[in-house]
Amino acid sequence: MRGSARRETGTGRLAFLVAAGILLSRLVGLVRQRVFAHYFGQVSDAADAFNAAFRIPNFLQNLFGEGVLSASFIPVYSGLLAREDDQEAGHVAGAVAAILALVTSVLVLAGVLATPYLIDGIAPGFSGAKRELTIRLVRILFPGAGLLVLSAWCLGILNSHRRFFLSYTAPVIWNLAMIGTLVLYGGRVEQFPLAVALAWGSVVGSALQFGVQLPWVFRLVRRLRPSLSLRSSSVRTVLSSFVPVFISRGVVQISAYVDTLLASLLPTGAVAALSNAQLLYTLPVSLFGMSVSAAELPAMSGAVASQTDVSGDLRRRLDAGLRRIAFFIVPAAMAFLALGDVIAAALFQTGLFRHADAIYVWGILAGSTVGLLATTLGRLYSSTYYALIDTRTPLRYALIRVALTSALGYFCALPLPRILGIEQRWGVAGLTASAGIAGWVEFALLRRTLNRRIGTTGLPIGFVARLWLAAGAAAAAGWAMKLAIGPRHPVLAAALILGPYVVVYFAAAALLKIEEVRGALRRFKYPSPEPRTRP
Repeated sequence: MRGSARRETGTGRLAFLVAAGILLSRLVGLVRQRVFAHYFGQVSDAADAFNAAFRIPNFLQNLFGEGVLSASFIPVYSGLLAREDDQEAGHVAGAVAAILALVTSVLVLAGVLATPYLIDGIAPGFSGAKRELTIRLVRILFPGAGLLVLSAWCLGILNSHRRFFLSYTAPVIWNLAMIGTLVLYGGRVEQFPLAVALAWGSVVGSALQFGVQLPWVFRLVRRLRPSLSLRSSSVRTVLSSFVPVFISRGVVQISAYVDTLLASLLPTGAVAALSNAQLLYTLPVSLFGMSVSAAELPAMSGAVASQTDVSGDLRRRLDAGLRRIAFFIVPAAMAFLALGDVIAAALFQTGLFRHADAIYVWGILAGSTVGLLATTLGRLYSSTYYALIDTRTPLRYALIRVALTSALGYFCALPLPRILGIEQRWGVAGLTASAGIAGWVEFALLRRTLNRRIGTTGLPIGFVARLWLAAGAAAAAGWAMKLAIGPRHPVLAAALILGPYVVVYFAAAALLKIEEVRGALRRFKYPSPEPRTRP
């Protein structure tokens, strides 16, 4: 049992590295967005063209990128590493790389040739020079998206070898390349040529993001052999798992499109407010849900491959991961619910973005708190299925969630505001709340089915109650500070209000004897380096 505790503590350190990498990448991405806004503004043909063009290659990256490879490739590859079958591991890594490069190259070429038709689908209102610029940008960006897909393969290799920090900070280089392009050419050329230069900067950044990881991949995978052969049963397992996850990712992408479509039927500003809210409420999901899930997936896959007390090891890892996630997600949800206006104002309130807009974003954030905990915990349950080489069960439940999200989203966004007699624009808050309800349904299905398979898992009710009690005390302290300081600059107000919020939460959690407090403080005080990997 002590060995198990040590392994869980080690995974906690690795999760901290993932979260640190994601946070650094997100912060640099925010800088990139602000620099982009500085040179393009918000209302310009060049800005519209670039943002529209960016959506098409991103769709390819999202379908074939990190999530799909993490679910299909890492469990098989990590299992081979756990069995110390380096030769087969090298063969699987090379075969997946070769097949992925071939498929991606074909799709990139097809995308470049079909760009005019794709533009008609995503931006039918574009015409003249604006449409021609969008077509040109998409054709430049497509190869960069292909490189980012291959970068996701590198991430799978590095994660399996517990090299998490490098894999999750690599996107910083891509963002810096785009920032450098904007600074170099911004103000010297017109907006249309600047958009073209930025597209090329994105491609260069994609190549750098891929290239910076390759030396470590070659160092870790000594027997890497690119091949298109499907004779290996391990390669066939990766490919058979790839298809359900690919479908699941595609369904999620369609769901996001449906949300945007429904928001577009609401009064002006709903789409922009939804985008701003999504930027906020996906941050804790990435920082805490993705970090723990990414760190646990290789460890769980190794446990499955070892064939010794698989169910017991998975239960211990899953329960420990659920506690770490909940410890951070509960206060994040409470902060969105009680102090969402403070957070939104600190990040967005400037220029034409007024305090009333921050209140609007707050309402949408409040809707997201309905399912924030379930959605984040569900990621770890899905990772457990992937470790068991079961990608079809999460797919079935993802389809149910998306169907519920679409149906409930339509009702909550359009008819419900009229029934309640409130302004139609608040229907966008119904979109996030309905997604939360669907998230709880998916979470319940994932947990119930997995519990039948490996035994009872989940968070104790008393533990969750203590978390919400600590978060409630923190929210009361935040509100007291908010009333005490009065109107202030949004950034200063956020510092004065959210600082005490965090301090009170940790103090209350410690008084309530929540064990995760000590571990969290230790991570921040003594962040551990990544472990050395066996050569």
